[in-house]
Amino acid sequence: MSKKHQLTVDPSRIRAVLDGQWADYRMNGRAFVDKEHAVLSETGDLEQLRAETLAGVQALIDTGISSLPLPVDQGGQNNHAGYVAAFEELVTAEPSIQIKAGVQFGLFGGALQHLGNAEQHEKWLKPAVRGELLGAFAMTEIGHGSDVASIGTTATYDPETETFIINTPFRAATKEFLGNAAAHGEAAVVFAQLITKGVNHGVHCFFVPIRDGAGGQALPGVTTEDDGRKGGLLGVDNGRLSFDNVRVPRTNLLNRYGDVAADGTYTSDIESPGRRFFTMLGTLVQGRVSLDGASVVAAKLALDIALRYGMQRRQFTGADDDVEEVLLGYQEHQRRLMPLVARVFANATAHDRLLESFQLVFSGEDDSNEARQRLETQAAGFKALSTWDALDTIQECREACGGAGFMWENRLVGLYGDMDVYVTFEGDNTVLLQLVAKRLLSDYAAELKDIDIGGVARYLGTQAAEHSLYRSGLANIGRTIGDIFTPALANKRVRSGHVQQAMLHNRVEVMVADLAGKLRPAATMSQDKAAELFNSVQHQLIEAARAYVEVMKWEALNDAMHAVAERTGHEAEAKLMRRIRDLYGLSLIEEHIGWHIMYGRLSMARARQIGPTIDSLCQKLAANAAELCEAFGYGPQHRRATIAEGIEAERQQEAMDYYRQARARRDFPVDERHLYKARQAQEKKHRR
Repeated sequence: MSKKHQLTVDPSRIRAVLDGQWADYRMNGRAFVDKEHAVLSETGDLEQLRAETLAGVQALIDTGISSLPLPVDQGGQNNHAGYVAAFEELVTAEPSIQIKAGVQFGLFGGALQHLGNAEQHEKWLKPAVRGELLGAFAMTEIGHGSDVASIGTTATYDPETETFIINTPFRAATKEFLGNAAAHGEAAVVFAQLITKGVNHGVHCFFVPIRDGAGGQALPGVTTEDDGRKGGLLGVDNGRLSFDNVRVPRTNLLNRYGDVAADGTYTSDIESPGRRFFTMLGTLVQGRVSLDGASVVAAKLALDIALRYGMQRRQFTGADDDVEEVLLGYQEHQRRLMPLVARVFANATAHDRLLESFQLVFSGEDDSNEARQRLETQAAGFKALSTWDALDTIQECREACGGAGFMWENRLVGLYGDMDVYVTFEGDNTVLLQLVAKRLLSDYAAELKDIDIGGVARYLGTQAAEHSLYRSGLANIGRTIGDIFTPALANKRVRSGHVQQAMLHNRVEVMVADLAGKLRPAATMSQDKAAELFNSVQHQLIEAARAYVEVMKWEALNDAMHAVAERTGHEAEAKLMRRIRDLYGLSLIEEHIGWHIMYGRLSMARARQIGPTIDSLCQKLAANAAELCEAFGYGPQHRRATIAEGIEAERQQEAMDYYRQARARRDFPVDERHLYKARQAQEKKHRR
């Protein structure tokens, strides 16, 4: 592997970029791996793995991490971003513990905290945070996942007994995929249609006891089922819950956004049912935020393992007949892994920006409607792309490690299995991108949420073309592609940040304008025809959303690069960051190069420069692979992969030492290829 392009960089400075503003909390999360019960047994049945995972969650409570987001008067720090940063690093220890802890503190506890009142906090939230009250988050149903507004579970108020009757009216309304439901949960926060005085007021959340103690028998009217073995996260006791006319007191309604008086009168500070519903769900965005960050952690772990192996494993001779080349010395191996390194940097810096938005909203510093919508859009888009990226990265790393990557002891196959469900956790990624697209088309998100799909299409037809581009800040970015990218510019100009920004922005701008134009006729259509039109452009909507999220991630990485460049004495680190930024930006352009050519944004001559420039950047970054691994910030206890800890280098050195000594012996067999070459040379000499 060539050292010609290697930069002398301080890995800790690069690590600061990846770890972001909440680096100290990340370190606390990584340190958990050294605690007792932090790692599950490699073998064991479901019961054993679940018990170990529960012990791990209890050990996590002792670190104080779970109490970070609580208000100061409840023993916390009102530090939501710090909590999430520490929490997502638990992937390095055990994803099952991370997810079970997420169910207990982020979902069950989060619903109590953000939807409940002070009395409910005292009664249920504090025991939940201390691990004394284990709970499930009962939102998803067999028949409805992402479409929460249409769930079938009902909570009908009975004024005579001042109780809500929780009921599962049909099989598809059974609550499904619930962590803590199969074995350990004592209660659940149950999302159901609130019905009182003959009016359905939509989905609300209720505290419902389900067992007579942790691991005890189900209470009367409650049916529990075990989901059994899954493709990953075996330590999490996922299961189903259904209810047969289970009564809970009126005060078990988590009533921050809607309440029912003793006589059955419903009241809410938010008059619009649609806005009330989305406001309530918006308080639960923490799950998407944490999954985004956890996916970044998983991708870094996989790259850490694969890069270390690639720097040690040798295969095939090249310039030297006696010394084989390391895998990372090959161009295609660099092409496989280095763009993924650039992508994980983009995802990490964008996630830090997401944590900023999250902290502002949930700390109360800025919980305006605009700030909440920005957070929800970022969380949906970032989570979608980062979880997909994590799976792609882990799989590519597994393949790049050959058969060794398929061995359980080298972590990658287990990591893939545990991460697989992240792409549908907290909302299927495709559905989340539809949410991003809807908000991209129009800033009038509140109005759009309150109307059906046909109404959305009609509304967009009259409003989107006139307003969306300018209100989203994507129109007229100041310089056209032609202004920046002219044939007279030098070849290295393809690495220009201005060119990358212009091309990435322009693609979104054109896609949104095209969508708005296609939806314009819906303004005069009937509801069914408008819905049909909206459905006909759904794929284009999702692609526009993906392009928009990629722009946001590129900008986060670009800002991080400039921040490093502005620091005195960080010239080498700034140069490395620019290589990473350029590789990410040009990889995005190459991925959609057909679009850029088709729409005249790239000439054929310019387009042909993209690939070789990416090749060059991959080679340059590969020269600093060791420093990049160090910058990830993980040790052997986090990787837990034999091939990443020097054993391959030892094997290779042993082999080279053996052959070097063997060739010095007189009885060392002559390679037939040498004899053949000698004969060929002799025959050629005679022919002359």
